[in-house]
Amino acid sequence: MVSEEMVRAALKNVIDPEIGLDIVNLGLVYRIDVVEEGAKVDIDMTLTTPACPAGPQILDQARREVMALADVYKDLEDVKINLVWTPFWNPSLMSEEARDELGFF
Repeated sequence: MVSEEMVRAALKNVIDPEIGLDIVNLGLVYRIDVVEEGAKVDIDMTLTTPACPAGPQILDQARREVMALADVYKDLEDVKINLVWTPFWNPSLMSEEARDELGFF
């Protein structure tokens, strides 16, 4: 069965092309729910800005990376990505590693 940790690891493969860091360490992933005994994954995430030109690409890649887990975990049937704007993203949501990488102190 797919776990939240597996989904989070898959999402670390999604790199924001403008910033060069993964969406998990950027703090763009707010919630991951694995429901129906691993058959469905529901993700709340945001973008760094509503006008993010890479937004559609990031959302599509996030869904594809998580759905790729179905190659091993056959019970995974659906991944839903919910784009949310609350709370609005800000640099304090980044991991310490991401802040160090980008020079935020």
